[in-house]
Amino acid sequence: MSLQYLDFDYSEDEHGHGCFEAMASVSAQRVAAVREEIARVLEWAFENFPDLRAPLEEGGEWDYQLESQQEWTVPEALRYDEVTGKFSAQPGAPGEPRHVLTLVLSGSAQFCAAFRQRFGLA
Repeated sequence: MSLQYLDFDYSEDEHGHGCFEAMASVSAQRVAAVREEIARVLEWAFENFPDLRAPLEEGGEWDYQLESQQEWTVPEALRYDEVTGKFSAQPGAPGEPRHVLTLVLSGSAQFCAAFRQRFGLA
């Protein structure tokens, strides 16, 4: 299964536990698609490692953290005055909100290897 929105970064600690982290920043029209993709990833984890979700330091095989927030931006017209050496800024109209969704999966070496294979991650 290829992922359209989630692009995972991987890190590993000194105990061999891995961590996959992905963040998607999308318009309101794409939130449902990102949530669907996150659901597919989590469904895979729950189906393939049932009853093993718990913090790794407590003996779990895998765990996850999911966050979501909305961000609004306001563009600025920025000007530089070469005589005074100062900037001036004039705010514009606010843009549409962006939805930022973050999924972090941590797991044992076995979980990480299976996750990489399933989702085609290097």
